[in-house]
Amino acid sequence: MRIGGIVPTPKKRTTIDRLRTELAESRGLILTSYRGLSVADLAAVRTVLRAEGITYRVVKNRLMRVAANEAGNTTLPSHLTGPTAIAFGHGDEAVLAKTVLGALKAYPAAEVRGAILGSSILDLAQLTALSKLPTREVLLANVAGAFQAPVQQVARLFAAPLQKLGYALGGLQAKRAADGA
Repeated sequence: MRIGGIVPTPKKRTTIDRLRTELAESRGLILTSYRGLSVADLAAVRTVLRAEGITYRVVKNRLMRVAANEAGNTTLPSHLTGPTAIAFGHGDEAVLAKTVLGALKAYPAAEVRGAILGSSILDLAQLTALSKLPTREVLLANVAGAFQAPVQQVARLFAAPLQKLGYALGGLQAKRAADGA
């Protein structure tokens, strides 16, 4: 396949294939500008993101456009301007947003351009709102707790009359013992 009229070298073809695979396997991605970050800063950001299973890769816009077009992603190419680094998330989107924004907070020179989650495009404000949501596990725990609470109330309602009966029988037994003595 030609890129801008030029046949890509085998090395570029390998890069395009790897980027296309990452696009296909990721549940979401966040586009950032890495201008103003040193190599050490990029390594520190990568380390934080890697701990959450997020890949942070500096990409050549031209090669990323080709990979996106081959993957059928029509929304990504228009967002590829200037020096670009992309965080590829493979898990919970809220964790992706929270982790990337948290990792880049220490580097004001880094700019978050936006995110693509599935077919939705998010700007920085929407991404920040997403990062403040609880994780999937917390939401599932809340739902489980909401289901468990009514069951516990029903169990207490059934147990209360039996408990009162036990107290009444205990009091009756104590009264008979006192009358008989």
